[in-house]
Amino acid sequence: MTSAETNAGSAPRIWNLPNILTMLRIALVPFFVWFLLADAPGLDAQNGAWRWAAVVVFAVAIYTDKLDGDIARSRGLITDFGKIADPIADKLLIGSALVMLSLLGELPWWVTVLILVREWGVTALRFFVIRYGVIPASRGGKLKTVVQTAAIFLYVMPLASIAPWLGFLAFAVMMAALAITVWTGAEYLVEALKLRANGIRAKKQQVQEGTP
Repeated sequence: MTSAETNAGSAPRIWNLPNILTMLRIALVPFFVWFLLADAPGLDAQNGAWRWAAVVVFAVAIYTDKLDGDIARSRGLITDFGKIADPIADKLLIGSALVMLSLLGELPWWVTVLILVREWGVTALRFFVIRYGVIPASRGGKLKTVVQTAAIFLYVMPLASIAPWLGFLAFAVMMAALAITVWTGAEYLVEALKLRANGIRAKKQQVQEGTP
């Protein structure tokens, strides 16, 4: 489907290329988890080979996130399904990485719990107010994703044994990601409450206008 066809009045199909890339990102999550587990201590790790495989899968998944957004915007293929599915795919990927790093003892559980509570809390907010409209991703949300991604890359890459200072750098970046995550979560809460209030106000106005 071209942007011209979309502009002509036909809504973009749900199963378009951007949404397929989003689903591909979700499908890559189990492979990422498996590669991390395969290189866990005591499980016949192969000198970081599986860990690097996890890095590659994570990089491909992150690239699909950028690619699907670029294609959707340039070709007019933005759908409500994509607005919901894309952040869910991101949360599954980021969430699985955080949980696995905590299970492997490399990331404190309190960091993982705080980030996951915010991430899935925002998802719940989206569904709670979907009858009133869709909350689009904010600039702060995009910054949060970038910093979280950088932190996870630093944690997943098996470089700490070569350069121990990278462990401190990874933790510092993760703390920055945590701060941005909490801040943007508060922003989403405010936006959700505004959207709900505006929706209720609009419905009341429609009822009043329809009353003789």
